[in-house]
Amino acid sequence: MNAHAQPSDRDAVKRRPIGANPGRLRDRVTSLTDRRTERDTLERLVDTVRAGESAALVVRGDPGVGKTALLDHLAKRASSSGCQVARATGVQSEMELAFAGLHQLCAPMLNRAERLPEPQRDALRTAFGIAAGPPPDRFLVGLAVLSLLSGVAEGRPLICLIDDEQWLDRASAQALGFTARRLAADPVGLVFAARDPSDELAGLPELEVGGLRDDDARVLLDSALAGPLDPRVRDLIIAETRGNPLAMLELPRGLTPAELAGGFGLLGAAPLTSRIEDSFRRQLDALPAETQRLLQLAAADPSGDRTLVFRAARRLGIPVQAGVLAAEAGLAEFGGQVRFRHPLARSAVYRSASLSERQQIHAALAEVTDPQADPDRRAWHRAQAAGGPDEEVAAELERSAGRAQARGGMAAAAAFLERSVLLTDDPARHAERALAAAQASMQAAAFGQALELLATAESGPLDDFASARVDLLRGLIAFASSMGGDAPSLLLKAAKRLEPLNLGLARETYLNAWRAASFGGSMAGDGDMLKVSRAARALPPPSDPPRPIDLILDGLARLVTDGPAAAGPALRRAVNVFVTQDVPREEGLWSGWMAATVLWDADAARAIITRQINLGRAVGALEELPFDLIALTYDDAWRGDFEAATSLIAETDTIAEATGSRIPPFPAMLLAAMRGRQAELLPLAAAVKAAAEAAGQGAAVTNVHWSIAILENGFGHYAEALAAAGQARDDSHLFVSTWALPELVEAAVRTGGTEIAAAALEQLAERTQAGGTDFGLGLEARCRALMSQGQAAEACYREAVERLSRAGMRAELARAHLLYGEWLRREDRRLDARQQLRTAHDMLTAIGMEAFAERARRELVATGEAVRKRGAETVTMLTPQEAYIARLARDGLTNPEIGAQLFLSARTVEWHLRKIFTKLGIGSRRELHAALAGHGQDGLAASLSDP
Repeated sequence: MNAHAQPSDRDAVKRRPIGANPGRLRDRVTSLTDRRTERDTLERLVDTVRAGESAALVVRGDPGVGKTALLDHLAKRASSSGCQVARATGVQSEMELAFAGLHQLCAPMLNRAERLPEPQRDALRTAFGIAAGPPPDRFLVGLAVLSLLSGVAEGRPLICLIDDEQWLDRASAQALGFTARRLAADPVGLVFAARDPSDELAGLPELEVGGLRDDDARVLLDSALAGPLDPRVRDLIIAETRGNPLAMLELPRGLTPAELAGGFGLLGAAPLTSRIEDSFRRQLDALPAETQRLLQLAAADPSGDRTLVFRAARRLGIPVQAGVLAAEAGLAEFGGQVRFRHPLARSAVYRSASLSERQQIHAALAEVTDPQADPDRRAWHRAQAAGGPDEEVAAELERSAGRAQARGGMAAAAAFLERSVLLTDDPARHAERALAAAQASMQAAAFGQALELLATAESGPLDDFASARVDLLRGLIAFASSMGGDAPSLLLKAAKRLEPLNLGLARETYLNAWRAASFGGSMAGDGDMLKVSRAARALPPPSDPPRPIDLILDGLARLVTDGPAAAGPALRRAVNVFVTQDVPREEGLWSGWMAATVLWDADAARAIITRQINLGRAVGALEELPFDLIALTYDDAWRGDFEAATSLIAETDTIAEATGSRIPPFPAMLLAAMRGRQAELLPLAAAVKAAAEAAGQGAAVTNVHWSIAILENGFGHYAEALAAAGQARDDSHLFVSTWALPELVEAAVRTGGTEIAAAALEQLAERTQAGGTDFGLGLEARCRALMSQGQAAEACYREAVERLSRAGMRAELARAHLLYGEWLRREDRRLDARQQLRTAHDMLTAIGMEAFAERARRELVATGEAVRKRGAETVTMLTPQEAYIARLARDGLTNPEIGAQLFLSARTVEWHLRKIFTKLGIGSRRELHAALAGHGQDGLAASLSDP
């Protein structure tokens, strides 16, 4: 059957003449017409998958245009070519049931679930309600589906067909969209058919299916009609339907011969979809009342369970014979499953029932639905049957929401809770449920819906604690949606209201406000860091012993209000807890990294953030992981391991692509600046700055200024570096403004701005002395040397070299050698200068800091030594992702373990490794260590292992 031979978007059913003109339409359309272009596209997809590659495609088009017929054609072609075929269909009334569509697709494959890595297996089993466990991360579920499909395809290529994707529940759509983007070297095809594809499929290849060409439309219409038709009427039908196959076949049904002959019944301004539904409605109206009632009942239950439908029919007094007439009518078939000819037929039939009739139908369906086997569907039917507020049903919906949350279906939980709000009469309980629904909507990233529910909650009687929670949710929504704007002030307001009600929650909210203010930076408005910190300092003492989160809040708030010296002991105590104790992610590991960073304790910061990354990977918590990886990338850059930093950027980009996150390219800007790549940095910086200013993200603007200051210092453009570093300092961001101070000191000294340099050095010393680490004190000594003379300057340079060497900060150490050598040359100590400058040049070249290396080369030439220009010694043959995979394989990770880390199937990892082996000229994993070292690709293992 081709796209024209069966133009409906549902399983094929026999067409029988019904309505006022029986015999006018033939029983079945069997002629073959065009769609050659579309069929060729689908057949090429099958060939691609059979060749061992993956493919994804979205087939989009209007209702009735033939999308399902094309999927049917694809299924036949795939099966005859030796492929396996799996199918699922989105059902509008099941959009509230988490993972319903995904379970429909994967259920026949679940016997292979035991072969999945344990975290993936547990996530999938929990999502499907097979096993209990913590709510799985949605991307871990997606990775499990990726692994499952890849495993199924090991024997034979697999084609998965998902019809009516626009009606998939959101959890299923997210998981399948994730899978479609991560397939690579797997013989798996994912083909979606949709009217308007969901955002989860954005960016996937599309096949647009339009109406038939006029000549093909005439062939189809003529083949469907039992008798001749006036050519003008035929052309009018084609024009009115715009070549839509279903519309051409359905619109004439139910019209009298006179209406059809004259074309009078075809005219009308209603949208095509509505007119197709009207055609189905006319066909329904021609049936006996009992048959209409049975079809309405079947339309109300999307499960397709024939037994359940007939049990409900008996409760409504509908005789069994009505099923025979319903099947003969051709609107639906009652075989092993109940199937409607088209979703528009189901929709038209369902809407034909009055409100009271629908309530009776849903009540009957609820009564025959097993409360143990299918409690959520039963709750949903009971909700639709309710004629008004019903506390028992509302409570049942709450329980369904809890089950959905346990499976990770936050969108489904929000839908159940929102419906429970409508059925709640008690004003206080109504407001509380609206608040719970708002929180679930926020967690599902439905921010607009969450804000509407918060407004609903506020309209009811809220006690002080519930009212404070409204403010808290509003602030969290603002931060989650933009990481800027009003979030700091909203969270500060919520924290103040929570103080007398729940001190523990108030402290957590202050820490969230502090973090939001940090992102907001100079654009934080009424919720700036000073206001947040002063309010936090005024809190009563925490419980004894204090939680890690209490220690962090105390230290960070004291830092802003009293300065680094006063905050140092509290921050050190907090950092020690995070380094030595098993602190969970939810207890603020990110905040522990912030405290260690303030103290310039790079080793502690690395230990904390590495642990956070490992925990995040273990549970598949991808929302925060990109920010964690950014922190680790900064550390790798300071340590001079640009290859490791580049690989982490590749991983961050992989996660952002998989999750749809928009992560500012801070590490890419930093690396471009340190490498001296102006053409790469400036467009990035301009785009980041424009987006940050629009969103109120002051921290991003400060990052731009800091990166440009590094770039300009590398080229020796000190006036430009001074301007950029001065802007970064004036932004008063707690971290980035401090990191910019060494750039400001260097640029100010070189341009004669000694007062500016002295003030910047004083600010820097205040921070580095509080931390007391070699990293911070080494930078301070380097800056102090720039402002000193004679023996004092030399002593400071030697101290900087010694401390930065001990700290392992190779990039900053190389710059210290450069500045020391420049000073020695100006002191006319050429031989000593050459020693420092050679060291600087060799280090900077090896690291890849090209502009700084050129500075060192020019200085060496000025001492009388000839030095040829050369680029970095690293020979980069591998892409960043390939380099990352190679290092993980070298370190002993299996293909499934590498795939879990990079969100790829094990087969795709093997495909990448084959390419890597070819590029490196090796034949096995055993040779990777020597090959990577020989090609300058070494160094990532240390960056990802716990210090």
